[in-house]
Amino acid sequence: MFEDTYKTITSQSEGLYKDKGSKFIALAIPVTSEEEIRQHLSELKKQYYDARHHCYAWALGPNRDAFRANDDGEPSGTAGKPIYGQILSHDLTNILIVVIRYFGGIKLGVRGLINAYKAAAQDAIANNCIEKKIIREVYQLSFEYPLMNEVMKVLKDHDLEQLSHDFAMSCKILFAVRKSHADHIKSVFEGIYGVTIKYEHTV
Repeated sequence: MFEDTYKTITSQSEGLYKDKGSKFIALAIPVTSEEEIRQHLSELKKQYYDARHHCYAWALGPNRDAFRANDDGEPSGTAGKPIYGQILSHDLTNILIVVIRYFGGIKLGVRGLINAYKAAAQDAIANNCIEKKIIREVYQLSFEYPLMNEVMKVLKDHDLEQLSHDFAMSCKILFAVRKSHADHIKSVFEGIYGVTIKYEHTV
């Protein structure tokens, strides 16, 4: 059976690392879109406007299909990469980790920076709760009124979550199904003459 779950964090948490006067404040934030990430980054830059660097890494999607790491002026590979490394080593997604650095006047060197950004990110994750979520596929059903009872019976029998419905001219229902059950459910609906099922997206 293929894996149809992923791990993410439940809430925002903070981590801290200090070295030679430099202070590294890490924030781990659950996110679901790039728009959300942009908002958080912009707010944190305003909140910590006097910090020298706002380095970050993020991953989105059950398989981390979208991800980014940013050094924000630190030497290449010393900040974003070690932060992203912590996301990978904890097998997380739908997460943004921002590490804000207040410079203490003494340079830490490449090794010192990598260690600092890694430790701060690690601390933020350690202060959070990790939860396992089920990957679900969202489908849209289209059918005419006479098929309503038959369609509703399948939804009920298989305990499928209805996300929305539109019973205006003809009937449309949006529902979610666990990824590992999706092919079976699809074939059940395809077996009902007059029902059209269309894949929408994965959540």
